[in-house]
Amino acid sequence: MPLSNGTRLGPYEIISPLGAGGMGEVYRGRDSKLNRDVALKVLPEALAGDADYMARFQREAQVLAALNHPNIAAIYGLEDRAIVMELVEGATLAERIAQGAIPIEEALAIARQISEAFEYAHEKGVTHRDLKPANVKITPEGVVKVLDFGLAKMAEPPAPQGNPESSPTLTLTMRATVAGMILGTAAYMAPEQAAGKPVDRRADIWSFGVVLYEMLSGARLFAGETVAHTLAEVLTKELDLNRIDPGIRPLVRRCLQRDPRRRLRDMGDARLVIEEYQANPLPEVAPPAGRHSKTAWMVAGVLAAALIPASLGWFRRSPELLKPLVRFDINPGPDASMETIADRLAISPDGRRLVYGTRSPGGVPRLSSRLLEQPAGAPIAGTENAIHPFFSPDGQWLGFFSADKMKKVSLLGGAPSDFAVQSWGTGPGVDWSEDGSFVIAPNSRSALVVLPPAGGSFLPLAQLDQASKEITQRWPQVTPGGRVVLFTSNTHGGNYEDAEIVAFHRKTGHRKVLYRGGYFGRYLGPAQGPGYLVYMSRGNLFAMPMDLERLTVTEPPVQVLADVAASPIVGYAKIDYSRTGTAVFLKGGDEVPPVLQVADTSGHLRTLSAGAGVPASKSSIRWAPDGKRIAMIVTSGGGRDLWAIEGSRTGHMDQADVHRNP
Repeated sequence: MPLSNGTRLGPYEIISPLGAGGMGEVYRGRDSKLNRDVALKVLPEALAGDADYMARFQREAQVLAALNHPNIAAIYGLEDRAIVMELVEGATLAERIAQGAIPIEEALAIARQISEAFEYAHEKGVTHRDLKPANVKITPEGVVKVLDFGLAKMAEPPAPQGNPESSPTLTLTMRATVAGMILGTAAYMAPEQAAGKPVDRRADIWSFGVVLYEMLSGARLFAGETVAHTLAEVLTKELDLNRIDPGIRPLVRRCLQRDPRRRLRDMGDARLVIEEYQANPLPEVAPPAGRHSKTAWMVAGVLAAALIPASLGWFRRSPELLKPLVRFDINPGPDASMETIADRLAISPDGRRLVYGTRSPGGVPRLSSRLLEQPAGAPIAGTENAIHPFFSPDGQWLGFFSADKMKKVSLLGGAPSDFAVQSWGTGPGVDWSEDGSFVIAPNSRSALVVLPPAGGSFLPLAQLDQASKEITQRWPQVTPGGRVVLFTSNTHGGNYEDAEIVAFHRKTGHRKVLYRGGYFGRYLGPAQGPGYLVYMSRGNLFAMPMDLERLTVTEPPVQVLADVAASPIVGYAKIDYSRTGTAVFLKGGDEVPPVLQVADTSGHLRTLSAGAGVPASKSSIRWAPDGKRIAMIVTSGGGRDLWAIEGSRTGHMDQADVHRNP
């Protein structure tokens, strides 16, 4: 039964009740020895009389007493059946959220202090297991205090029909970390907690993501009708994070991976991301795109010798299709290296981070990363000799190629790791699908294949079209939702100005030519609703409205950008697009096919080929003994072929697909 005011527990006098929790009542008390107010959590007599429970409880209290951090409410000791704790004045985070969404600056200041508390506790081997807004207090001075750190809640679980808005912490026994037991509060517990599996500090990271979402949106992420419904949402609900700032969205998404192996692994990484955002907040450049006929999609460019003119433009379903462009420049620094097809550009799905090729002071190729609003980039550790960067759908991983292997590295830190993939060199294009699989062009003269999320052997995707004598499928893009793959198709090598942009439906196998007369096609837009097909032709970027559901384009193309670095010889352009519509490109226009000439003994030059049909990169050029032929190795879209030239015409001889050694 509740204690009355004036009741004494050793040197502590009960002054007034503060609230009731799942394991007892909390009171304001007065320490008569030290003349200070404290918080007293008084345990039910039934639990206090359990010898096993009290032994465990005392061990936990001893561990928690060793936690000395400014953002963790201190435990002073045990007195009879009461836990003596620091009394924290101020409102709980739950009370603050009840007033509405918290501005991002204030929310991140709170989140950073929470992350610091958890980073410290995790380093000490302590897992909270019940982070929620009600367990976080904010003092009048703005200092965050995390309460009940590591204390298992020992009450019997509520019936599934309970009210989830005030759902208490769920436990089945005092040994709540054993497999099959449940510990945590329904709306904030990690999926492995909800499933009764053992948990570690990654469960706290999930709860942190839920709390951060709630602070920024002012709404519950999981709010079923009953506790049972809430638990079901934790396990199965498709997460929609569009209500929160896009700049911090990748961090929240990384915290909320249902598979703990894919979740952010350390709270210190979350703190670093928050500090980085606080130092360089992303300015609002445009309102978010909606799902209606006036949907606007940004197109930006960046780069040219150094990262050059970037343009922000707006697509609309209207006769003129475009609003005026706004241009800005970004200089990646003197170590930038973007001379070859391998030196590609990549922009993160949220449009904030750019990855590009650079060289170390010793001349070693590597990848560097920078936020668009930052003044400079920095090398990505472990990417020496890396080429062909590409982002994961959530923007947290970067894929690349090195030493004939496909690798990935977390942009939150850590060493690169290899994908479980058969050896295949670096073909003309790869895209990372939302389901974790990869769509790959394994070489310059093949159909597209799929690499499953677990790795292993390639699976066929689309077959080469024998009727049209198709010889290549390259530069694939998996469109939002993962159902459709776009790629560039051609029936001959050497020039892609007259190539086809093809859409392939992964489930039905239906194939549709969207446009003929361009290359490097990409879809910009949502998985459902109006979008745009963009493609390259003669060094310019064109766009036209596209219906992704029907695989049709609905209006003629309009030029969007001019002078984009591109190679019609391999069907590639140095431009990459984010899911928000922002694009980064290298300024430069079409590559001019080089002229192959021969000097005779008199010094006269004779043109053997003007370059039509001959890829730009040539090496190992040799005359035949009779002087009538020239043999050479030509590089095309990631593969190497053996070519022969006779007189002034160009043609293939027996061709060997030799994968390039990067």
